[in-house]
Amino acid sequence: MGRPSIPSDGPDGYVRAACEEVTVPYTVITIRPEHWVEFREIRLRMLADTPIAFGETLDHARGTSDAGWVARVARATQPDRTAVAAVDDDGAWIGTMSAYLSEPGVATVAAVWVDPEHRGGEAGVTDRLMEALVEWARTTARATAMRLTVHEDNERAAAYFERVGFAPTGETQPYELEPGGSLRVMQRDL
Repeated sequence: MGRPSIPSDGPDGYVRAACEEVTVPYTVITIRPEHWVEFREIRLRMLADTPIAFGETLDHARGTSDAGWVARVARATQPDRTAVAAVDDDGAWIGTMSAYLSEPGVATVAAVWVDPEHRGGEAGVTDRLMEALVEWARTTARATAMRLTVHEDNERAAAYFERVGFAPTGETQPYELEPGGSLRVMQRDL
């Protein structure tokens, strides 16, 4: 199978990635306030699929009001933040990532998730989402490094992050939710 083409700006300002030889073609979009319903749906799927990857429980997210979801998406569109989603040709959201400027020069990656049916290097979804964040970090945030945390038991995610240039810093943070454990801090230079 071939790799997806390199993203480019579409006429509506969204980053686009068309897959030619992948089963499900998709587009990478920048999440906007009007996407709050789709964002809510994918967030609930994320939390159900991989609870140790996020700092929120599924029950908490389910209890969030519509206004709360609108506010979450509005925060993601602030100048020091971005959020992107991979959307298939049927309009289904198949992956998402976000980033924010956590300190001068450092963009922190968060909320990384791709639907299990679309994971893996050949699909290219995770790579295209990460490329969109790297582009934002370099050009908009003017960051010189990207940082993230990954749960010590989330080996698949850690392996992906290492493949795209993140390395463990040696720092850890406690994971406050069940089942506990540690979050490893990883960083890459831009």
